[in-house]
Formats: sequence, structure tokens, C-alpha cells
Amino acid sequence: MKVITLFFIAFGLSVAMAQNKQVLYGLEEVPQALLTNPGGKMPAGQKAHFGIPLLSQIHVNGGASGVSVYDIFGESTVDINTRIQEKIFEMSEKDFFTATQQLELISFGWRGNNEIYYSGGVYQELDFISYFPRDLAILAWEGNADYIGYRFDLGQVSATADLLTVYHFGVNKKIGKRLTAGVRAKVYSSIFSASSTDNKGTFVTELGDENSENIYEHNIEGADFLLRTSGLTNSPTSSEVVGRAFLGGNLGVGLDMGATYEVTDRITASASVLDVGAIFHNKNVESFRAQGDYTLDGIELIFPPLNAGEGTFPYYDDLEDELEREIPVDTITSGYTEMRPLKLNAGATYSFGKFVGGQECDCLHKGQIERTQAVGLQYYSIFRPKGPQMAGTFFYYRRLWDFLSAKATYTVDSYSFSNVGIGAVVDLGKFIFYFAADNILSYGNLAKAKSVSLQLGFNIKIDEE
Repeated sequence: MKVITLFFIAFGLSVAMAQNKQVLYGLEEVPQALLTNPGGKMPAGQKAHFGIPLLSQIHVNGGASGVSVYDIFGESTVDINTRIQEKIFEMSEKDFFTATQQLELISFGWRGNNEIYYSGGVYQELDFISYFPRDLAILAWEGNADYIGYRFDLGQVSATADLLTVYHFGVNKKIGKRLTAGVRAKVYSSIFSASSTDNKGTFVTELGDENSENIYEHNIEGADFLLRTSGLTNSPTSSEVVGRAFLGGNLGVGLDMGATYEVTDRITASASVLDVGAIFHNKNVESFRAQGDYTLDGIELIFPPLNAGEGTFPYYDDLEDELEREIPVDTITSGYTEMRPLKLNAGATYSFGKFVGGQECDCLHKGQIERTQAVGLQYYSIFRPKGPQMAGTFFYYRRLWDFLSAKATYTVDSYSFSNVGIGAVVDLGKFIFYFAADNILSYGNLAKAKSVSLQLGFNIKIDEE
């Protein structure tokens, strides 16, 4: 327990990330926008695209829902121990640290004779989330002297981590004048996986017999912990890791679906559902389960707080030894199925301003003439172990010149109410470069930001003659 607080605050602040791609969603000039909505509109006249390997999409986002680095380590007249204590009590068990990173290895697409746009590729993904175990942090930081009779919830421990490679192939087609729909099939190849969710149990300290040497009873009641892992049974060699990345790991299947509908010449609605699928873990599987009840009476004193000074930690060592003896951990090697975190996107866009390319109107009513400016709203949700995490975005898009377009976003999410992002696409004929960044108002002092995001990529496109 003595490392729980430091791990979830110090480590969590340094690597926390999230998955929302609000700048990229609906940015039609970028081929990778199809990964956020396989039914997104494709630029008229684009015949094919090819991503520059390892550079076509680099994506990292960072954030923590209840605390920033500056809250703990920033300049202040308040003692750091006091700041940590205040944050422990301010945060709830639903606050979280997440980490997501994506690196596109291969990306390609082409328009067939039937006007279907085919696209596919391979990307590597890291996905991690851990909720803040508030009760355990309080117990570790303050001890239990002031919490006699309080039932600390051990089930607040909840975390998942996955490193995998995704192989995908999709189709996108304009149906009629106004509807564009698409679907994408995925094959997941898991490299490493670990998850511990839906845990149960309480820890309570109660007064016992006053005539006993130990007047306190430390009770663990209804404990049920399960940690499932795959790919971690032995220290894998580099060749084994590479083999798992290239369809040699635990495999799974998934599906993305999406559509875009031009309600009027100015109003467009879109939506997508991503990662409807699962991974079937049956190789290198090792799970650990601990169940039971136990009354601890071998320690005479109340557990000291984490900051009580030297010489106090042996009590926690004694507790750990007692638990290992009295609540043994069973090792399970049977396989298990893991659902992928389902993601939802939706958007509504209102276009205005001049027509792109100098055209005066959509005279033939083909629905392919774009305006140079647009505003709109977007919704994002990802399903997590303790419920969905949602975000709402207002955006403004403008095509500045034929070779440059930009999108600015304002997002309200679990991290903050002041997330301003910006993205730009540079189109130099056959070469496309894009970048997007989040929370730009915090770039003067990133330690104050609860989330940070960066996306960039290089692609080659071929237009119809």
C-alpha cells in the first residue's frame, strides 16, 4: 500500500492520455479521418492515397481527469504533503488516468471503377486506463487511526492495459446524392494485455477486546480480486514481440461503421461506431485470483500514515506477509475474451461562405460543391470499465487557400472546460501534411494542463486527371 499514492499521482501524471480525436474527425482532406468515420465524405476527384510508412499518422494524447502536475509539483507556499493530501480528498474513485498512443505502419486507399473508395492499413496501438483508488490512497497516506469503523472499498482498484497491432480494410461509397456510408473490418493481434476490473471487498478496523494485547481487529471482508494477463508469462524476446505484432499473438476481430448525410446544401450530419469487437486470449495466458475473508490480529498498532517517518513501514510489510499466507493467490491458465473499448462519434456541420474553387453554386445538385467555411458540434464517447467517458466539441473550419485549411475546436470533457485545439492541412498537390494539437492555451506551462494531444502525418495522394 505504501506505493499506491505515489504510483497513481506521480506516474499517472507523467503518462496519462486519452483517445478523442476531435480535430481529425470530419477533416475530409486527411485520409486518416476515415479511421474516425469509415463513412466520411471523400474529397471529390481523389483517386488514391498512400501513407508514408511510420509517418502517415503519429498520435499521442495526454491527460488526467482530477489533477495536474502543477497541482502537486508547481511553485507554492503550501507544503507538498498538504497538496497531495488535498488532492486525494478532492478526487473520487471515478477519476482516472488513461494512456493511448497510435503509430500507423502502413496506409493506403484507392477509388474503384464502381466509385467505392477502398482503404486499409496496419497500425500499432497502446491503450491504458487506471481509476484512482481513493480509499486505498487515504489508507496509505493517512493510516487508519481516524477511520475506526470505516469500510475502505478495495473494489476501487480497476485498470486495463493493451498493446496490440490492428489490421484493417474498409469500403466507402456515396449512395445517391446525399448519403455516404462505410464499413471497416479489423483483425487485432495482441502483444501484451493485462486487466483487473470488477474487484470486490472491504477493509475495516474495529475495536476488539480491551483485555487483549491487540484491541483492534483489522478485517478483510468479501475480497475477490482478479488480474488477467496474456503475453506476460515469460520475458518475451524481441523476435517474439515482433511475431505477436504480425498476427502471431492472441487474435480478435472487430468492425467500424459510419455514415454522413447531407441534410441540405449547408447542413451535414455524421456518426460512427468504432471497435465493435473482441480479442480472444488463449496463448501465454496467466490470471491471478485472490478470494476470501480474514481477520488480522497479529499487528498491535494502528497502521501509520505513509508520511509518518522512518521505521513505520514494517507494519505494511507485516500486513503484506499476513495477506499472502491467509488469502492465497490462485493461478489460472484458462483463456478469456476481452471486449474492445467501444467508441461513438457524431457530428453536425453548417457550411457557409464562398464555394471552394471559385464555383458559384451546386447547379447540378450533385452535393459535391464545398464551401470555404463551416461551424459545427461533435460528440464523442468511449465505454470504459466504470462507465462511458464523454466529450462535446464546438468547431470552426476554414479553407484559407487552395493549399491550406484549418480547424479550431473548443472541447468540454472529463479533463477540463477550456480545451482549445487547432489543426491544419497543407495540400501541395501530391503531398499532404497535417497536424493537430489540443489544449494549446496551456502550452505556456504544460504542467498546468490536465490533457495534452498531438497528431501529425504525411501522405501522398493521386487525383483523377
